[in-house]
Amino acid sequence: MAPRRLRLHLFTSYSKRTQPRPTSIRVFSSSSRLEKKQTASQPSVTNDYEKRIHQLNSYAENQSIWYPNLSSTRKRRTPINQFRREYEDLKQSSTATSELHILAGRVWSVRTFGVRLLFFELSQAGRTVQVIVSFKKLFHEHNAANYDEDELQQRFKKFSNTIRKGDYWKVQGHAHRTASDELSLQASSLPTLLSPSLHQIPRMLDDAETKATKRHVDMLVNQKAVQTLRVRHLVEKGMKDYFDYIGFTAVHTPLLTAGAGGAVARPFETTATELSDQTLNLRIAPELWLKRLVVGGMERVYEMGPAFRNEGVDATHNPEFYIFEFYEAFATLDDLMQRTEKLLSTLSEKLAEFQKDERLFSLPPVLVIDTPFHSMKFIPTLESQLGQSLPQLDTETALEELLEIFKANDVQPPSKPTLPRLLDALSSHYLEPLCREPTFITHHPACLSPLSKHETCTETGQIVSLRAELFIGGHEIANMYEEENSPFEQRKKFEEQLKYRDVDGEGDRRDIDESYLRALEWGLPPTGGWGCGIDRLVMLFTGRERIGDVLPFGTLRNVVGASK
Repeated sequence: MAPRRLRLHLFTSYSKRTQPRPTSIRVFSSSSRLEKKQTASQPSVTNDYEKRIHQLNSYAENQSIWYPNLSSTRKRRTPINQFRREYEDLKQSSTATSELHILAGRVWSVRTFGVRLLFFELSQAGRTVQVIVSFKKLFHEHNAANYDEDELQQRFKKFSNTIRKGDYWKVQGHAHRTASDELSLQASSLPTLLSPSLHQIPRMLDDAETKATKRHVDMLVNQKAVQTLRVRHLVEKGMKDYFDYIGFTAVHTPLLTAGAGGAVARPFETTATELSDQTLNLRIAPELWLKRLVVGGMERVYEMGPAFRNEGVDATHNPEFYIFEFYEAFATLDDLMQRTEKLLSTLSEKLAEFQKDERLFSLPPVLVIDTPFHSMKFIPTLESQLGQSLPQLDTETALEELLEIFKANDVQPPSKPTLPRLLDALSSHYLEPLCREPTFITHHPACLSPLSKHETCTETGQIVSLRAELFIGGHEIANMYEEENSPFEQRKKFEEQLKYRDVDGEGDRRDIDESYLRALEWGLPPTGGWGCGIDRLVMLFTGRERIGDVLPFGTLRNVVGASK
């Protein structure tokens, strides 16, 4: 949660204290601890890191005190969220003296008033609470132990000179609600430093390079980045909960394989010490492994995990991405579409409930998912948009005739055009912009779906796939189809797919996946398969426009930059 300003009604009778800059300071390097001296006649130290080290040395020259071991105390810490719940009914202008609490967290703001009163805001797990440190109260608490007032005053001064935004501190005290209804912790002893911030947290961070390579700083400044990752967790958990509830089994399939398999994409290649003569690939999809499990008798199975494609980085693509796939025996295309509607509407409802929480105040409202979704067939809709019929796509002249359509409509064809590339480009240009609301594009031309069942369209006479893609806001969200389960037909489709790879000069250069075909020989039941990019789904629900914004450390470029 972003830090709130401390309530001004607490400070109306105090003036902020200013500290004079010291004329002689002593700084210890955190690595060498070499002492440096500076006098008033020399230039003042401007580096914030050195100033901070000087502050901390004034607090305690023994650096182990800056980073104490929590196990040194047996007293248990109270989570701030629990503390707030426990005392939500505490009356105004009252203190719960019956129980002491220890709170710990990051300091989000500090206000000093005079030399004997300090307020700071402590944050932990997205919750904040105000802490009041009053010398008068502390002296009263310590008086029974015969503390010397001057000694306590010096300790209070060291504390107030040291604490700043970004530090982690621990404090013990009593729950107190102010006259203006602010739940606080009234410190009964001086707070303990747990971990100092050696750098100033900036008020704003707009520099793209810093945000990309120092994600931790971006998260400290821009709470939207933290909130996005919380929503991502909820999306992933919501999907798992949904499929677990309806009887699916979660599995993990290999990431490193001989042959990437499952999609047309360029894989990452590597070698292993034990198999130095074998080229290995990071998987581009878990599909073929999951379908082997269905062959083996697991009729409802899913996996959520990473996939890798050795391709470019843009607003919606990253070479490493997170994917969710499920396979369900005896599920038809209509079943898959209905399950998609149910899943997304359930996620939308759960996220809307969570967004009522104040921790998500900087994110846009959750997209409302109304069902049923719109649906359009690929070829009839495309022909309607073009105002003409497509050529018969299984003929030798289909490629040339499609290129003529591009020319006639002044649309730039893709480089190295193939039949699948041209059809995909037409879909991007004419169909996807129609999908502002949740819309299924169904029954794609057969050449676009080499792993799905095919049939002849009664409207157009074209061979089409039993496939649907869900688009929302013009972006692909999920892909689903009835799986090809004949090893004979699958071999033909693999052979056709290889021809397009040769023209593209891209993709997995291995031959036909004979091991998968042999697995099909054992009998794959009629099966529905479904895949969804988790990163894009989180983008949808958080309103983020770049895939890097929903990844903990951004895109591959960001990760490499941070590593350097």
